[in-house]
Amino acid sequence: MRTTTQLIPSKIGNLGVLALNNPKSMHALTFEMVHYMRDVLQAWKQDKSLQTILIKSINSQRPAFCAGGDVKEIYEHENYRFFFDEYQVNHDIATSSIPIVSLWDGVVMGGGVGISIHGTYRIATENTLFAMPETALGLFPDIGSMFWMPRLLSRPMANYLALTGDRIRAYDLVHYGIATHYLPSDELPNLEKALVEATSGPIQSIQSVEDILQSFHQPVATKEDSILVKNQDHIERAFAADTVEGIVQNLEQGESDFEQRTLSTLQKMSPTSLKVTLEGLCRGAQCKTLAQDIQMEYRMAKTFITMSPKSDFYEGVRSILIDKDNSPKWNPPTLEEVTDQRVAAFFAPVDDELVIPEESSSSSSPSHQSPSHQVSSSSKL
Repeated sequence: MRTTTQLIPSKIGNLGVLALNNPKSMHALTFEMVHYMRDVLQAWKQDKSLQTILIKSINSQRPAFCAGGDVKEIYEHENYRFFFDEYQVNHDIATSSIPIVSLWDGVVMGGGVGISIHGTYRIATENTLFAMPETALGLFPDIGSMFWMPRLLSRPMANYLALTGDRIRAYDLVHYGIATHYLPSDELPNLEKALVEATSGPIQSIQSVEDILQSFHQPVATKEDSILVKNQDHIERAFAADTVEGIVQNLEQGESDFEQRTLSTLQKMSPTSLKVTLEGLCRGAQCKTLAQDIQMEYRMAKTFITMSPKSDFYEGVRSILIDKDNSPKWNPPTLEEVTDQRVAAFFAPVDDELVIPEESSSSSSPSHQSPSHQVSSSSKL
């Protein structure tokens, strides 16, 4: 089994714990962490005594669950194989027969979403800050986002979240079922203790885990940080268009401050990333299984990393994360110059296809059980 100190697995009674331990990078996933997590999950799959898996972070210098994949590592080594392994971990989590609980106490972005959104339960706190910011880096929201977003959210809302990469807090996350429960961060130790106690005796059903989480769940204290609920009407109108150009035109016609800010945000993103992302959402919505979607997303990711001339990914990472000038020079620089042929190239088969056997695949979206009194039925597809 491949190991690293950046991921610490343990068993406490019949509770399996995966503790992310890369605090200097807000627990960003390295190649070694992804490998080790896959090996542990495969081993635990055979452990008949295991009743629940808990994924959390430890030793954080600031509140963070996982800030995503280690993009700098991918950038420096052109390591598209990172995605090959990462997406299989996402699928392992989605198809786990063991309930998986993730503690979103802090930043959860990109790859951090991937190792949790496909699990059974996601716990938000007052510290939670969620985003899929890939279009700002010249990439696309991956880790199965082309599959779960159009199933959990309305089409305009999925388009908004994927294209803008906006930062979302607990109220919106619980309202739309992205997070399944909410509790104050100082209650997390008590929740962990309750999960340990519940799994220390005879094997329990998944309902017992759900009952524990529900007993800790609280209404989100404030709506002040809401973006999605507060601006739902604007989002549903502007992002209902079938093309990125149509979305931009709708925003240009909008009169609210929110619409103008959102327009400004989109104008900073990679035009190629925006168009590829919107096409990916359309195709992902048609995929019958997560495995089919992951195969598609791997094609997209590998093309972004390996295409010649180099894609906007390298310019985005250079500008945002390396030189930090925040002035990427996208190529092509406008939406109009991103042709349908260029977009289609990101979905073409690759020589090392990521094929997951259909018998091990999930045909549904990730588990999105949510406290019924918190989730608006109108927010569902």
